[in-house]
Amino acid sequence: MTGMRTFVVVWIGQFASMIGTNLGGFALGVYVYQQTGSAIQLGSVFAIGLLPAILASPMAGSFVDRWGSKRALLLSNTGAMAITLTLALLLFTDSFAIWHVYVAVAGLSLLSAFEGPAFGALVPQLAPKNHLGRANGMRMFALAVSELLAPVSAGFLLLVIGIEGIVLIDGLSFGLALITLLAVRVPGPRPRQPQEGPGEKADEARVEFRAAWRYVTARRGLLALMIFFGAVNFSAGFVDLLLTPLVLSFASSDALGLVLTIGGLGMLASSALVSVWGGPKRRVRGLLGLSLVLAAATVIGSLRPNVAMIAVAAFLFMGALAAFLSTNQSIWQAKVEPGMLGRVGALQNMVISIPQLIAYCTAGVLAERVFEPLVGRDAVASPGLTVLIGDGPGRGIALLIMITGGLIVLSVTAAALHPRLRHLENELPDQIPDEQISPSSLSEKV
Repeated sequence: MTGMRTFVVVWIGQFASMIGTNLGGFALGVYVYQQTGSAIQLGSVFAIGLLPAILASPMAGSFVDRWGSKRALLLSNTGAMAITLTLALLLFTDSFAIWHVYVAVAGLSLLSAFEGPAFGALVPQLAPKNHLGRANGMRMFALAVSELLAPVSAGFLLLVIGIEGIVLIDGLSFGLALITLLAVRVPGPRPRQPQEGPGEKADEARVEFRAAWRYVTARRGLLALMIFFGAVNFSAGFVDLLLTPLVLSFASSDALGLVLTIGGLGMLASSALVSVWGGPKRRVRGLLGLSLVLAAATVIGSLRPNVAMIAVAAFLFMGALAAFLSTNQSIWQAKVEPGMLGRVGALQNMVISIPQLIAYCTAGVLAERVFEPLVGRDAVASPGLTVLIGDGPGRGIALLIMITGGLIVLSVTAAALHPRLRHLENELPDQIPDEQISPSSLSEKV
């Protein structure tokens, strides 16, 4: 079993773990928000979910390149299963406390620093170059289905098996991911062994992270792409955090579930399309166009306190986001040397996550303490703003979200004017052949 067939087997296991993770994350998120009722508290959970991954990125990228993507995935999946099963045990024994969520989220964030670069490096080892877009589309498809199933099924499962059962399902889903990983052999370059030398061991992660930074900065188009992605991710972080309080400011939790479900359908439809189509041929242009769709959806969702309008915006936003992520990933997989993918992927994750972390830390504070009092908590004070964002509660949050849509437009404008980014696909050679070398000649027995 080789090539795309091997990828599909691994993808099935990761698909199962995504479903369990999103189901458990949604249920725990609703539980925490219901207990606290604060966007600031919600933002702190989101921030804790990012910070350990950012701090661990230099070590994680080095680990992936040194020991191989398969071993890194085995490590991250095993650790995630242990954390979630421990959380389930605490719930079943009535020993659970809110602070356990923060600890679990931090641990899972740390492990995600390994999972992201590892799976990203694994794709071009299995998928031929002409199928990279489809393979990444399948990754987004799995994410979309898991995002869709979480709000649809969490309410029902909470009634039937409770929060304990949902977290248990989450933990067991990692078991299937481990089984599929153990069942396959991964072709591609052999894992790079650590180099010996006085003092090198202690500084190895730092040295290799610097090597990844030098690799990217020497290719100005990739550097510009990474900065552009970080700018878009900053605005997306605001939308991610503020969508829940925006909808709940004037509608019920059922309405929020409907909005999230329709957003998941948008991601599902887009991912399925990319899986079949392969994504835009001119990928950089595609990224810029998709970013404008993100901006338009952000503005549409801010115009009025209307569930239907926000649901349409969520469909457009999540659909464009899925295509954006898969297209971006395809560029990096094609343009970065296979032996550097782990370290460069970790560097990219860190750089794009820092703006998102800033968004998570500031969005709740800006919404609750600046924009809501400025605009009016229960009614919009300014007639001019009423024309722009409507009237009623939560309009300060809406104005803040609308501003982030404008920031995306500014980011696209700056990116379109950058010559190295515009010509990236022509100036940088592809690092993988049109047809993959036979896996039997480059087997990595792990």
